[in-house]
Amino acid sequence: MDKKKQRSLNNWLKTQSKLAKRWLAIAIGLGVLSSLFLLAQAALIATILHQLIIEHVDKYELVPHFLGLLVAVAGRAGCAWGREIAGFKCGEQIRCYIRQLILDKLRELGPAYIKGKPAGTWATLALEQVEEMQDFFAKYLPQMSLAVAVPIIILIVVFPINWAAGLIFLVTAPLVPLFMAFVGMKAADANRKNFKALQRLSGHFYDRLQSMTTIRLFNRTETETEVLRGASEVFRKRTMDVLRLAFLSSAVLEFFTSISIAITAVYFGFSYIGELNFGHYGVGVTLFAGLFILILAPEFYQPLRDLGTFYHAKAQAVGAAESIVEFLDTEVSELPQGNQTISHPHSISIEAKDLEVFSPEGTRLVGPISFKINANETAALVGPSGAGKTSFVNTILGFMPYQGSLKVAGIELKELDQADWRKNISWVGQNPLLLHGSILDNITLGNTDVNQEQVNNALLASYSAEFVEKHGLDYQVTDRSGGLSVGQAQRIALARAMVQNGNFWLLDEPTASLDAKSERLVNQGIHTSTAGKTTLIVTHQLSQLKNVDTILVMNQGRLEQQGSYDSLSNSDGLFNSMLSAHQSSVAQDKGNLDA
Repeated sequence: MDKKKQRSLNNWLKTQSKLAKRWLAIAIGLGVLSSLFLLAQAALIATILHQLIIEHVDKYELVPHFLGLLVAVAGRAGCAWGREIAGFKCGEQIRCYIRQLILDKLRELGPAYIKGKPAGTWATLALEQVEEMQDFFAKYLPQMSLAVAVPIIILIVVFPINWAAGLIFLVTAPLVPLFMAFVGMKAADANRKNFKALQRLSGHFYDRLQSMTTIRLFNRTETETEVLRGASEVFRKRTMDVLRLAFLSSAVLEFFTSISIAITAVYFGFSYIGELNFGHYGVGVTLFAGLFILILAPEFYQPLRDLGTFYHAKAQAVGAAESIVEFLDTEVSELPQGNQTISHPHSISIEAKDLEVFSPEGTRLVGPISFKINANETAALVGPSGAGKTSFVNTILGFMPYQGSLKVAGIELKELDQADWRKNISWVGQNPLLLHGSILDNITLGNTDVNQEQVNNALLASYSAEFVEKHGLDYQVTDRSGGLSVGQAQRIALARAMVQNGNFWLLDEPTASLDAKSERLVNQGIHTSTAGKTTLIVTHQLSQLKNVDTILVMNQGRLEQQGSYDSLSNSDGLFNSMLSAHQSSVAQDKGNLDA
């Protein structure tokens, strides 16, 4: 990572810290207050020993000093506790904000962009990488201020007592941050590579975990194990590089700190035996002065040592911030976003004229195409795989940028309030997503306005009542529809769409993965629910489209044919070819069953 980019990331991180400046100021203020308690503690210890050893004062006369020492120790402990709390709050507030920025950006980009990377990559970005910034905001940033303020306070106190000791502190102090910077120059780059390796490993592992059944069926277990082992080895090496730099940084800091403290101790040692006679302003080096400054010597360097320790947190944060900033700065084509609402939702029509659909990166996927789906009619979208059907559906949902005209109920899609438009859509897909929760939760999706009667009617209409009565509405569904069959999950998704009761139904291969019985039940439920409503069906099952008003045939991003079932099936073209192939496949399957 070049220095210019590293400075840019540092500035970005510091800019985010302004969001929690109150907690940051509290953490710094408590650190400064702790240094004042430290001065009082060192002065009391030095005074007590000087009075007992040199002045031979009775120990009972020093009781107030002992009490003051206890107060100073308790004060430092309280300040340390308060610093931890304030630092955590500071990091927590900023982490929540950054994570919200990521989620907002994901929502802005839409599912079409999100599917371009493995789910594990997004999980690493939004979870692990944001968490790695905690110590930067909670510890490193407050310590940067304390590493300057605390040594200055100590120098202000030490110089009037002994200028030689103050000079030693002043000369040796810059050595610590200087060598810390030398060692830490490559730390951010090592962390950046580590996070990249973690993203690849997370994405690879999560995808293979989802595809475990397929991997076993095709006997690819050993091959995928080797690939995963290779990714793990890369991540291990990156992690060890980070740890090596962290330990090297700590060793360098301890070495130079120890040398600086030793020089101070040697100076006072030789002063006490009369070999050195300077630095004391002509009054001699007293036991109090020597003890007081020697007690402060480790504490003078401690803020710098702590800064060095937390420098690793800075390197981690910079490495994590690179991917986050790159993602937040991602420029994509503008998605539809207006503020108009549909005034007559019960008569929704879809009309496209010279419509071109683009990927988030700007690549044309569909178009130009022109068509019209009249209000309260049913249309079907067919075509071979890769024809652009999914991109077209995502465009209607408002998740893809487009050029040309796409009107919904006579209003340009770009001018519609997308949230309001999606409230009018009931969607049933090939692989419905069921959340971890009860059947009731999956039907209502937390909508408290849905009453029990609506739920019961939807269960009956979707033919879900049979198994729901057996399990109960409180039956827990685990991730990926665990606990339900594919057909049951599909019927729950249909019941959910019925409860939403949208005026535009979008059906994306709703029966593709079902057995004959489940397919029949789902089709009956769909037919009942979509009667008299504008409906778009995406399907490969062409023989079931005889009652559809309009069929749109897509191929390679273009609208190749459109018309009724009878007109398309009786004319040469892609639909006729697909229909013939479909009928041959069905006849062959039937023959195999009969055999």
